[in-house]
Amino acid sequence: MPIALRACFGVALCLAACTAKAEWLAQTRSMMGTEIRVELWAENAERGSAAQQAVFDEVHRLDLMMNPMNPDSELSRINREAAQEPVVTTPEIVEVVQRALYYSDLSGGAFDITFASAGRLYDYRGHVKPSADALVQAAEKIDYHHLRLDPEAGSIAFDQPGMAIDLGGIAKGYAVDRGIAILRAAGITSAVVAAGGDSRVLGNLGDRPRVIGIRHPRKDGEYAALIPLQDTAISTSGDYERYFEEDGVRYHHIINPRTGGSAGGVQSASVIAPHGIDSDAMSTTVFVLGVEKGLAFINARPGVEAIIVDSEGRLHYSDGLLQE
Repeated sequence: MPIALRACFGVALCLAACTAKAEWLAQTRSMMGTEIRVELWAENAERGSAAQQAVFDEVHRLDLMMNPMNPDSELSRINREAAQEPVVTTPEIVEVVQRALYYSDLSGGAFDITFASAGRLYDYRGHVKPSADALVQAAEKIDYHHLRLDPEAGSIAFDQPGMAIDLGGIAKGYAVDRGIAILRAAGITSAVVAAGGDSRVLGNLGDRPRVIGIRHPRKDGEYAALIPLQDTAISTSGDYERYFEEDGVRYHHIINPRTGGSAGGVQSASVIAPHGIDSDAMSTTVFVLGVEKGLAFINARPGVEAIIVDSEGRLHYSDGLLQE
C-alpha cells in the first residue's frame, strides 16, 4: 500500500479534481451522530444516484439498530434487558459485537464496548461529568468478560446489572464497509464512503490514488498529513469531536476502560487498515493505549499503519510509514 506523507493536520476528505469526462456524484446526509458522505464515479448518473441512496438507506438502517441514544433502537433494548436474560438480536449486532470482543482480547481490554457503563454518565453538550463516587461505581462495571455473546443463538447477555455497551468505536467503520459492499455490487469501481472520522476508499482517481487528510486536533482547517490511499480504510479517533473543558481539563468521549475517565496522552490516533470495522476499532485502541504501546500494537499487525498526534501535538508514525 503506497503511502506518502506531507506536513499538515486530522479525518477530512481531500479529493483531487476529476477529469472532464468522469461524472462524480457526491451527497452528504446526517446520520449516526455525524455526517455521512458518499462520493462515486458513475457512467450513468441515475444509476449512480440510486447506488448512493442505497448506501444511505443501509446506514440509516444500521443507525436505527445501533444508536444508543435512541430508546427504540435494538442496542437500547439490549442494554435494558440483557442483564435479566439473554437477548436474541440482529445478525449485524452479533457480527459487530463479535469483532469488538476480538479487539478487546487482542488489546488486553484497551478496547471495550462496555465502557458505556461509565460513558453514559457524561453529557458533553451539557458539560456534565459524573461525581468521583459515581465514576468509581460505574467503572467497576466495565469489563468485556461479563458480556456473553452466543453467535449460534444470536444472543447477548450481561453477567451483572448496570452494565451497558456502546458500539460507537466500531459501528461507523462497519457502516462504511457495508456502504462499499453495496457500491461494488452495483458495479461502482471508484468511490469513498465516509462517516465522520471513518472512511473507506474504493479504487482510485484513474491515474492516481485519492488523498485523505489527517485533521489537526487543535487547528480547524489544517491537516497533519496527506495520505494517498487506494482500496483501503482509514479511521481517526480524536479528543476534539465530543468534549468540554473544565478547570483546564478536557473531558472527551474516548473512555479509558480501566478508569471510566477520558483517555489521556493523545490528541488523535489514525489507523489505516483494509477494512473500516478494523481501522475504527484499532484507532480507538491506539488512542487508549497511548503512543508507545499503541505503536507497538500496530507494528505487530501486518498491513496496518498508524499516525498518532500526542498531547503536545507531536506526530508519531508506525514502522511501515517511517520506511516510505
